[in-house]
Amino acid sequence: MKITGTFIDEITHDIPSQNWGPSEWAADFNVMRQIGIDTVIIIRSGYGPQAIFNSWALCEHRPMLPVREDLGNLFLDLAAKNKMKLFWGIYDPADWISDPRRALAVNRRFMGEVHASYGDHPAFGGWYITFELSRRKREQIDLVVATGEHAKSLSPELPTLISPFIAGPKSPEQSDRVSRAQHEDEWGEIFRRVRGTIDIVAFQDGHADYLDLPEYLTANLRLAREAGIKCWSNIETFDRDMPIKFPPIDWRKLEYKMDAAREVGMDKLITFEFSHFMSPHSMCVSARNLFRRYCERFALSVNLDGNAAPD
Repeated sequence: MKITGTFIDEITHDIPSQNWGPSEWAADFNVMRQIGIDTVIIIRSGYGPQAIFNSWALCEHRPMLPVREDLGNLFLDLAAKNKMKLFWGIYDPADWISDPRRALAVNRRFMGEVHASYGDHPAFGGWYITFELSRRKREQIDLVVATGEHAKSLSPELPTLISPFIAGPKSPEQSDRVSRAQHEDEWGEIFRRVRGTIDIVAFQDGHADYLDLPEYLTANLRLAREAGIKCWSNIETFDRDMPIKFPPIDWRKLEYKMDAAREVGMDKLITFEFSHFMSPHSMCVSARNLFRRYCERFALSVNLDGNAAPD
């Protein structure tokens, strides 16, 4: 079971920019297509004062840095060229946890602008609700539900996706960590709340201990299916165990996580994220080596000429 989807992290938050232009992005999309990736997900199209296009809705919300290159159009065009579908990630105001009402208000306007500007593009394949749930916190769940409802009002035919994290032993907030049994209890209720507004869930797989991961994957898949929600696995290709943020993951760990997700029957494997942590074009040499190991595992032959045309 191969990785067939990836996030695109261009509005970087905690990993460095690779300073790519259109030619570098074109080369990377070309490689993604060759290894079987059919889905790309913009993790966020804006964060704080940055955005991937000049947005009037965000400029009304707060002062924004100017955008010289419309990456929304670029990513959609490259996705179409490579026969991929793109999920559009919404705006993260950076304070959504403390002010969810404000986050919803600005995103209603912003998503309307995105829909008017890009919604007719043939590669526009869905919405990614960028707010990362973890625990049974009412205001956060309400925000995700309301945002999903707004996405459905704009694009009734398109799916909505979330990528929550497990409040396990590697969760960022130690005081927020819960047992596996409590995780199952809370997410049973969360799924009942979001059903009808969220179509796909892709849990991040990096916050649990490796040996416990199969049990978490099994529970997540069962709970999602009971709620009528598709369950993907977000196979993180960076390593949370290192003292620095964040190096590409050890191949043996990645292989283990892919095998675990396949064995429990996940619907699809996606990753955060190909371009930084797994691409042959990455700024990290170890990412290029990870790409070689991945290609060896699946006997993939890749042409690294960025101008190669899709089949």
